[in-house]
Amino acid sequence: MKVSELVEKTGWVRKTGGDNEITGVYCGDLLSWVMGRGEPGQVWITVQIHRNIVAVASLREFSCIVIADGAEIPAEILEKAEEENIPVLAADKPVFDLAKQMVALGF
Repeated sequence: MKVSELVEKTGWVRKTGGDNEITGVYCGDLLSWVMGRGEPGQVWITVQIHRNIVAVASLREFSCIVIADGAEIPAEILEKAEEENIPVLAADKPVFDLAKQMVALGF
């Protein structure tokens, strides 16, 4: 599945472009933990809105970042994500609910 299909199936809001292939899911908010355990191609679901999330997503080669729980995404994060071609999506539901949606989609 590609990021565009994920947006279509979930209704999550696309904040930046890119249409990477999705191979799995990782949920976490502690950047060092995510950096050490995330795998390439995963959707990263988090409430973390620190500017370093884009660097972590790029380093781990995540397919996209999904910001959960309606957290406000600063413009600087979106600008950096556009530069790095990292899709950023936004959703109003908690991380657990978003993870359940991913499971329902077969991940």
